[in-house]
Amino acid sequence: MDLKVTVVPRAKKCEVVELDVHHLKVKLISAPIKNKANRELIAVLAKHFGVKKSAVLIKTGQKSRYKTIQILQ
Repeated sequence: MDLKVTVVPRAKKCEVVELDVHHLKVKLISAPIKNKANRELIAVLAKHFGVKKSAVLIKTGQKSRYKTIQILQ
């Protein structure tokens, strides 16, 4: 399953908001420094979908707020 994700780093709390069926807005506490926000994003999405962290892949947007995420099952 592929998802479009809009990331908001440096938020006050972690939160996943569904904007559409295949579009999520994810608020993260981490800053986008040294890949911390991407690692937190993977952990938050894995917990949200109930899969392992290794099943969540960032396909595009490694250094962008707008990402395409693939969830393997």
